[in-house]
Amino acid sequence: MTKEIKVEFAEGCFDHFDGTQEELAEFIADIQNMANNGTLFENSVPVGEADEEELIKMLAKKERRQ
Repeated sequence: MTKEIKVEFAEGCFDHFDGTQEELAEFIADIQNMANNGTLFENSVPVGEADEEELIKMLAKKERRQ
């Protein structure tokens, strides 16, 4: 028996989710299931420094617009 992985999301990460509460709950359950059965990790892609810097720039730009 394997230990279940606990998936935690950052506060507010779904604030701009465009869907119903039921769709959000299903989406979160799908992510939890993918973590538990390993597909989340099998399909993951490493993020390099350049990608990380670009992501930080994108998030900063988004925060300025809000």
